[in-house]
Amino acid sequence: MLTLASKLKRDDGLKGSRTSATMSDSTRRVSVRDKLLVKEVADLEANLPCTCKVHFPDPNKLHCFQLTVIPDEGYYQGGKFQFETEVPDAYNMVPPKVKCLTRIWHPNITETGEICLSLLREHSIDGTGWAPTRTLKDVVWGLNSLFTGEDCDTRQADSPVFTLSFSLFKDLLNFDDPLNIEAAEHHLRDKEDFRNKVDDYIKRYAR
Repeated sequence: MLTLASKLKRDDGLKGSRTSATMSDSTRRVSVRDKLLVKEVADLEANLPCTCKVHFPDPNKLHCFQLTVIPDEGYYQGGKFQFETEVPDAYNMVPPKVKCLTRIWHPNITETGEICLSLLREHSIDGTGWAPTRTLKDVVWGLNSLFTGEDCDTRQADSPVFTLSFSLFKDLLNFDDPLNIEAAEHHLRDKEDFRNKVDDYIKRYAR
């Protein structure tokens, strides 16, 4: 993180001393996206849910990072779920692209990694989709919320973290508007067998 932040400061200092800019200078200039990400990543790391970890394989590429969610309650407790996030050049006018790398039996995540999360929708008629006011912190808290919901420990329901998650991200663990219809129907048909399959997937893919 410090490497890119230092580059931003250096570029800003050099900018004032230049009388003209060549095309090659323009191509090396740090994008608006990257300037936003320096601030957003600092905010994200200071406000991570206790069940989440972020990793930047290359500190000079804040637009590519990995998120690990380790739920501490509910159906998915004990699993370790990896997500890959890529922030496009047009950010923050468009949302990040996120894929789940861990195979999972979940109503809102397909077995191939596609994710149903309102705030990642570029176009939404109900106002819950992406907006330029959203940040990476919102994305991470939203992904974390997908593991919180129907089977959560009721003692967590009054906690500040649960309240914040619920107020910002209405998705939670959603069986009523599923992306993986088969998983949602499985839960409706036999909750105990659904839990068993979730546990089997955790043992096989999410350790």
